[in-house]
Amino acid sequence: MALTTIRKSGLATGVGGKVLQVKYTQFTGTSVVSLQANTDTVLTDLTVNITPTATNSIILLQAHVFGEHSVANQNQWSHMFFFYRNTTKLAHSTSGSRIVGISMAMSTYTSDNDSTPEVARYDYFDSSHGTTSQITYKVGLNSHSAQNWNLNRTNGDTDNNQYERGISFISATEISA
Repeated sequence: MALTTIRKSGLATGVGGKVLQVKYTQFTGTSVVSLQANTDTVLTDLTVNITPTATNSIILLQAHVFGEHSVANQNQWSHMFFFYRNTTKLAHSTSGSRIVGISMAMSTYTSDNDSTPEVARYDYFDSSHGTTSQITYKVGLNSHSAQNWNLNRTNGDTDNNQYERGISFISATEISA
């Protein structure tokens, strides 16, 4: 098991650890994203740009993704959310044929793929961006099965009180080293 600890000497003196900027995209619309089996897919509605002020700063990435898988009983165990930094996948390192990422969505009711949405809420510390050029961060999703991800809506999306809609976001917070 690998354990990563980031220690910055400036934290004790108040020099480091200050929030320098926050950028975010909050998506309030709905969309349907087609997923191919075992393929990393960008959720294009959830991207954010940030231009770091220092090469050694830390970018705290946060995402809240609301939606629903279109295939019943596939949502609990066969998908993984992660981030991209431009085209670099930020996730657990590749491990055989496993789907790797940062987090799965929490399921509300596995046998109903029409009106019971899932939510993924996850974070990542990017301490290796090494640039002061603009970075585009994106939410990514990989699913074991070919299906749709219904962003901010249920699969059925019928207009009554059994079908929910929600909001998703991605944020990037630059923190001084």
